[in-house]
Amino acid sequence: QVQLVESGGGLVQAGGSLRLSCAASGSTFSTYTMGWFRQAPGKEREFVAAISWSGGSTDYVDSVKGRFTGSRDNAKNTVYLQMNSLKPEDTAVYYCAAGRGARYLGRRTEYEYNYWGQGTQVTVSS
Repeated sequence: QVQLVESGGGLVQAGGSLRLSCAASGSTFSTYTMGWFRQAPGKEREFVAAISWSGGSTDYVDSVKGRFTGSRDNAKNTVYLQMNSLKPEDTAVYYCAAGRGARYLGRRTEYEYNYWGQGTQVTVSS
């Protein structure tokens, strides 16, 4: 069992930055592929980023490539999402997720992740 708690959301102007954190419980954190998803009002939840076990490899949806960076610190059981050059269309509730297994590339659907956080709101004003 893994429990995930996100933090770091808030209100920011377009062009600004935020760093989301997701703290995980459990001693096997390093064996989970971690993902970030988001859900905007009236829209389905969508994949944002996946981070491999070591944090050395990542996968991003095209709309955030070059702006968002996913990372993790396995010693702290924490995964991060650094978001730069934010746009109003990035406004959403952001969720972190943990999935068993090493595959991270192409792991972009909700059913491929086993545990979810409660979400943190990110609002980008124009």
